[in-house]
Amino acid sequence: MNSNNLSSDIAILGMGTALPAHAVNQPDIAELIAASLQDRPDLARFAKRIFRSCGVETRYTVEPSYLGTLEECRYLPSAEHTNIPTTRERMDTYQREAFPLAVKAAEQAIQDAGISPEGITHMITVSCTGQYLPGLDVQLIRHLGLPARVNRLPLIFQGCAAGLKAIQMARDVVQGAPGSQVLIVCVELCTLHFQPVQDREALFAASFFGDAASASIVGTPEAKHRDYLSLGTGYSVLLPDSTEDMTWEVADYGYDLYLSPRIPKLLGVHLEEELRLLLQGDPFPELWAIHPGGRGIVDSVQEVMNLKQEQTKYSRDILRDYGNLSSNTILFVLQAIRQDMKKREESSASGVAMAFGPGLTAELMKFTYVPALTPVTEDQDHVLL
Repeated sequence: MNSNNLSSDIAILGMGTALPAHAVNQPDIAELIAASLQDRPDLARFAKRIFRSCGVETRYTVEPSYLGTLEECRYLPSAEHTNIPTTRERMDTYQREAFPLAVKAAEQAIQDAGISPEGITHMITVSCTGQYLPGLDVQLIRHLGLPARVNRLPLIFQGCAAGLKAIQMARDVVQGAPGSQVLIVCVELCTLHFQPVQDREALFAASFFGDAASASIVGTPEAKHRDYLSLGTGYSVLLPDSTEDMTWEVADYGYDLYLSPRIPKLLGVHLEEELRLLLQGDPFPELWAIHPGGRGIVDSVQEVMNLKQEQTKYSRDILRDYGNLSSNTILFVLQAIRQDMKKREESSASGVAMAFGPGLTAELMKFTYVPALTPVTEDQDHVLL
């Protein structure tokens, strides 16, 4: 173990995020989808209402055709369906667009953690929206200068819960092999899987997903590290009677997603018991990193746990500004918490992170915001800045 390690904690030491170049305003994409439903005026009106009420104002996409007219967007044709991109075409776009976003996020995280790429021992790559081999892990090793013997752990097709699952896996790796430094890279290009809308259920998924990448470094804090998130205990749980409420399947024209309107209610019924089990009698934490899988999910968690509006603000802000970014979203929320705590020069504070995925799976984890491992002297401050 590095002789500079002054703590037995395991923490997120650095974070990075990346967004595609194309920003789409929610009213614009709503109009585009409504136009594709010109032969279904009832569904078009429903689409506009859903898009207004889902809590999203802006999303980002790698696909510029969403910024054009209906005739220019092959993903949402109004009549002729023979020109819809096949799954192969969508995967070609994924392979082209995922890597640059992954690199940007990973480089930010490595720099933020203040570590050398050569010191990374493990890498977890996460995605449920695209796959190819050799994959992102191989490309990142070569581009970032990671060791050829880095232990690669792909975490694929786990849905929105996978980002937090990867963090918990990384914590366990460092706990089992002290001195390890784990790079996590998530890339989700959700908008590549938009398809012609045939029913109301499809509109829920179309209303809030966006594209992004994120990365984090998990390891043992050193004296130089400040404003990090110490990782506590956590676990994954399958909620009862919910297997069919969230599904994600490979189809001929992209991936088919189904989200049941029952999901917020299911979380309301089962989540309180699980969170109390996680806390094991500890006081309720100040910080709440809730995966904003939709406005109804955040509302449900806030209601059942009797949270204040400011405790769900981070999740609602991410949903508003970027949409649901699948596995990336929880890291965007944790980054927002960290940045706000740093800006306000807050002291240590406990928190709970949660994310949800097919199963219905809930990933739950305790964490603590830590301003600094040790007091920073003026000389140290000069060096670190």
